[in-house]
Amino acid sequence: MRDDPTFVEQIQRDLQDVRWLGPEEIRFRGRRRSQRKIVVATVVLALAGVSAVAVAAPRTSPPPAQPAASASPTRHEITTDALLQPADLSQQVDVQLSQSGLGEPVLLDHLLGYCRTSQGRSNGWQMSILSRSQTFVPKDAAPIRTRSAGLVTQDLFRLVPEAARQLFTDLDDLVAPCAAWLSVGPVMTAGGTRTGEALHRWSVVRRGFAGDDAAILRDSLTVTRDLETGQPLGDAPSPILLAVVRVGDTVSVLRLGDDGTEAELVQLAVAAAARMCAAANPPC
Repeated sequence: MRDDPTFVEQIQRDLQDVRWLGPEEIRFRGRRRSQRKIVVATVVLALAGVSAVAVAAPRTSPPPAQPAASASPTRHEITTDALLQPADLSQQVDVQLSQSGLGEPVLLDHLLGYCRTSQGRSNGWQMSILSRSQTFVPKDAAPIRTRSAGLVTQDLFRLVPEAARQLFTDLDDLVAPCAAWLSVGPVMTAGGTRTGEALHRWSVVRRGFAGDDAAILRDSLTVTRDLETGQPLGDAPSPILLAVVRVGDTVSVLRLGDDGTEAELVQLAVAAAARMCAAANPPC
C-alpha cells in the first residue's frame, strides 16, 4: 500500500488539514495543567488537615480495650515441628510417612470403635478441626505387612478446647462396654480361612504422666481360637497399647509396634507432649 500514489496523496491532503498549536497556546495549556495540579494538592492537604484535627479532638467515650501486650496470637496450623522427630526415638528410622487432614475423627483404635458399634453404640470419637499423622519405619525394616512393621505411629489433632478436655473425661465410659468383648470373625490360616474368636479386655491403665492430660489404653486379648475345634489359631498376641496426650487444644494418639512396652510408650508420650507445645493453644 505504501507504493500506491493514491494512498500517498491522501496522506498529504490529510496532513494539510491538521491544525498545529502555536507557541502561545502550548504555553497556555501548560500553565492551566499546572494550576489544576496545585488545586488538587491543596484539596489533599486540606483533607489531611481535617483528618489531623479529627484525630487530635478529645474523645467523648473511653477507647476500646486493647489486648495485653503479652497476649499470644491463636495458633491454627499444626506445623511439623509439633510432631515427634527422629531424635525422639530410641531406634534409627529410614522412612517417615506423613499426611494431613481436616475434620477427621480422633480415632483411638479401629478395634475399639468396632467393639462399640457392634453393640449398637456410637464409636464415641471426638471430631478434630485439623490433623497431622506420621509413621516411622525402622531402619532396614521388611515391607509393611502388620502393625509390628511400624515402629511408631502418631496422629496429632487440633480440637475445640472443650472437646479436647471432654475426650479425657469420657475415656472410662468409652472403654467400659469393651471391658470383656468376645470378637468373632474370619481368620486367615495356612489351611484356609477359619472362623475364630478372641476375648478383648479394654481398660485405661495409667493417667496423668505427660502434658495437661495423658492416659494409656490397653487391650489384653486372648489367643484366637477356632470356633469349631477350640484349637488356637496362631500364637498368643501381644497387648494392644496406645497413649493419648493432651496439651492445650491439641491431642496426640501414639502407638508402638507389637514389641513395644508400656514404659517405652510413656517415655515417647512425654517427648510428644514437649513437641506439642509448638502448636498448642494456649502456648506452653
